[in-house]
Amino acid sequence: MPVYIFRGRNLKTNESIAGERISTSAPALAAALRREQVAPISIQEKKSAGLSWSPKRKVSQTEVAVFTRQFAVMLNAGLPLVQCLEAIGSQHPNAAFKNVLEQVRTDVESGTTLSEALSRHPKVFDSLFTNMIAAGEAGGMLDTILQRLSSFIEKIVKLKRAVRSAMIYPTIILFVAAVVVTVILWKVIPVFRTLFEGFNVELPLLTRMVVGASTIVETYILFIIAFLGLAAFGVRTFYRTEHGKHTIDRYLLRIPVLGDVLRKVAVGRFTRTLATLLTSGVPILEGLDITSRTAGNAVLEDVVRQLRRQIEEGKTLSEPMKQSGFFPPMVIQMVSVGESTGELDNMLVKVADYFEEEVDTVVANLLTIMEPIIMVVLGVIVGTIVIAMYMPLFKLIRVLSGG
Repeated sequence: MPVYIFRGRNLKTNESIAGERISTSAPALAAALRREQVAPISIQEKKSAGLSWSPKRKVSQTEVAVFTRQFAVMLNAGLPLVQCLEAIGSQHPNAAFKNVLEQVRTDVESGTTLSEALSRHPKVFDSLFTNMIAAGEAGGMLDTILQRLSSFIEKIVKLKRAVRSAMIYPTIILFVAAVVVTVILWKVIPVFRTLFEGFNVELPLLTRMVVGASTIVETYILFIIAFLGLAAFGVRTFYRTEHGKHTIDRYLLRIPVLGDVLRKVAVGRFTRTLATLLTSGVPILEGLDITSRTAGNAVLEDVVRQLRRQIEEGKTLSEPMKQSGFFPPMVIQMVSVGESTGELDNMLVKVADYFEEEVDTVVANLLTIMEPIIMVVLGVIVGTIVIAMYMPLFKLIRVLSGG
């Protein structure tokens, strides 16, 4: 957002006021000054320096959850909508989020509904968020909807952290192990290779294999690094395509253990999202449409779209869920009971709670099991290299001793 330099006069004290302020536009800044009892005299956009640069922070889901919780508390206390937005935005430490909230406040002041103002910032407020806000505005229970939204976002963030914690630790350990082995092959083994060539003795098979691997790494180290970088970039670019996302998500779900965790996370997110929408008064067809766009997994996204089409044809939710093969039998049974008793939203909440607890348990067990396994594997690799290097030395000692 641009920065404006302004001059004005205080209507109460008649004092001259000058300063700089961030705003969406000059008219918006003028309106803000008038609300502060300041008559604007001149407003000019500040020219930025040609080489100036400042890092842009993204708005995290945690920040959105905190904002939603604060917003709900303020509305419940009886504060006006615009005042709530201004109070939260003016104190927010994230400049990017602060600018977004200022734009939302300006739009609401100009007569735009809150849901429409939020929908103009899809990178911060997704379709689920804006649709629930619209339902809250229509039903006159905006504070209640905001409380549900904040709880929902907090639980989704918790799910993401669980998956991240399951993947980050082994990834870091494996990366460090790969770097250590590469350095050994690149810098340490060539010293032993030169030593062995001076002795002119026949090397054991294991030693020849390690020396061969060292020669490849030493000769093609730059090509290997470039290939790995290009491969990572290629996978990332491919994942951003529609076909790539479907392909990679499908294969990730087939990976032993990890695929099971990702499936549970996807089911937990689906049931939590749909339950939150249904509880807020959003129709099931619209709820499934929103859920498909916020599923976080391309395979589940296709499944949810298929569910929506079959419900439009008159089927219950549990029938196409069973046909899809994506959902565990327990989920289908709970949904069927919920449809029969008219308590579908409550049943979906219970399913979401169950799977979130399951993910926490599985991740904790995985971390407990993987730590010693990774250490053993790393020890075997390094130990094999050490043994391979010392085997010729033992043979040479026997030869020199006349054994």
